[in-house]
Amino acid sequence: MLDNNQVIAAVRQWVETVVVGLNLCPFAKRELDKDRARFVVSDAITERDLLVDLEAELYLLEKNASITTTLLIHPRVLETFYDYNQFLNQAEGLLQQMKLDGIYQIASFHPDYQFGGTEPDDAENYTNRSP
Repeated sequence: MLDNNQVIAAVRQWVETVVVGLNLCPFAKRELDKDRARFVVSDAITERDLLVDLEAELYLLEKNASITTTLLIHPRVLETFYDYNQFLNQAEGLLQQMKLDGIYQIASFHPDYQFGGTEPDDAENYTNRSP
């Protein structure tokens, strides 16, 4: 298993080469260049723990204007895409509960990301596939 620094390095490289390199998000380069993107690894092993970490990151975004984006990396939980996809409902519910819906958006990425109605190896799935 990679240590947290190695995990962050892999995700940062993916953001720089895929997300920014292919211009999948027009805002990502600016946030990276201005060092306003936070990369953090969650040690969560349960969905509940991950929700707690997500809540903490949302509070941090609210309190610290120098951070505009958090990439909450969770290598120890939600390993299957099905579980991850189901968890997104809880994450959106947390945004609503915190009255941050419409202020922050959860962009979802997973190594096995698959849009509905597609085959696993269809090209469009790769826009949301992270390391």
